[in-house]
Amino acid sequence: MSDSQTVSAAVAKLYDTYPFPPEPILDEPPPGYNWRWNWLAAYNFCTGRKPPQQDIRILDAGCGSGVGTEYLVHLNPQAQVVGIDLSAGTLEVAKKRCQSSGADRVEFHHLSIYDVEQIPGEFDLINCVGVLHHLPDPIRGIQALAKKLAPGGLMHIFVYGELGRWEVQLMQKAIALLQGNKKGDYRDGVQVGRQIFASLPETNRLVKREKERWAMENQRDECFADMYVHPQETDYNIDTLFELIDASGLDFVGFSNPGFWQLDRLLAKAPELIERAGELTERQRYRLIELLDPEVTHYEFFLSRPPLTKSDWSADNTLLAAIPELNPCIDGFPSQCLFNYDYQIVNLSTAEFEFMQNCDGKSTVADILTKVQFGLDEVRNLMKLQMILLTPA
Repeated sequence: MSDSQTVSAAVAKLYDTYPFPPEPILDEPPPGYNWRWNWLAAYNFCTGRKPPQQDIRILDAGCGSGVGTEYLVHLNPQAQVVGIDLSAGTLEVAKKRCQSSGADRVEFHHLSIYDVEQIPGEFDLINCVGVLHHLPDPIRGIQALAKKLAPGGLMHIFVYGELGRWEVQLMQKAIALLQGNKKGDYRDGVQVGRQIFASLPETNRLVKREKERWAMENQRDECFADMYVHPQETDYNIDTLFELIDASGLDFVGFSNPGFWQLDRLLAKAPELIERAGELTERQRYRLIELLDPEVTHYEFFLSRPPLTKSDWSADNTLLAAIPELNPCIDGFPSQCLFNYDYQIVNLSTAEFEFMQNCDGKSTVADILTKVQFGLDEVRNLMKLQMILLTPA
């Protein structure tokens, strides 16, 4: 057995022992939404417009126990969804989860990401959350997925960041040392890890980080095992992350938490430093931000296969002719106080509220503006806030 096969077998054993994520199985659709898993919201975020089609194919690459897969099915009612995973035991949980909630437009395959070419056809959306960093060869993994992405398609990826997980790395190594020749016995690893945390002084840095950041989810052994006794993990920084992205041959669309990557969030009091940073490349600015705010526990972002056309709404006539509708990932409407696509509270002005009330998916912006006292710049602001989606004329 090759080193890669040995690691893959160890990863499969972990998830057969501790199926992950360990969310409860429901007999109804899961609550709320994750906009990154909603084709309409994600495509709008990446391009500035509603996608031209919704009858798409979605791949959940490394679907685990099916938590994300279930959302992908329910949030995209016209899509066909395929889930693949290395762990046969975890796949059984995924199948049971989706059957229970009525997520019946999904097929599952017991398959490594490396072997994804065995699935016929291409996919418009590939979701790969928390997987690539657990592969023995992440570059080979992302390249395999890239070959399955259709032209104009999107890939949503989540991988770990090294700066915000520094204490996690230390605990992983400590547990491995104490396990000795029992390394690979994941139940023993969880027991050892919990004993360590229970024994360390409360002032210990590892204990403090665990309590402030991870303790709630790590009450469950499945989460504790995934974090502290995983047999394979690669943590990234901006430099190594873009080495991975460049190797995919795909275009980087952007991070899905763009607010974090704004330098003025950190250096607003020093405009001269922001001006200096203007001489840096985009990637150098990203690196500067994570060095100044090393809380990056993960990177979540979109890649695309060209051609992915981004809409330009700067021309008034183009905007006036567009048809607006509400972003499907908002909660609380009709109300002037609601949750936006990222579950942040937004208080709409009366004019914003009236405009959104008239977004019926049929009327153009020009039609609505005959009824509501509202300006085009205010429409553009609603777009910027991801409150509405536009379909070009």
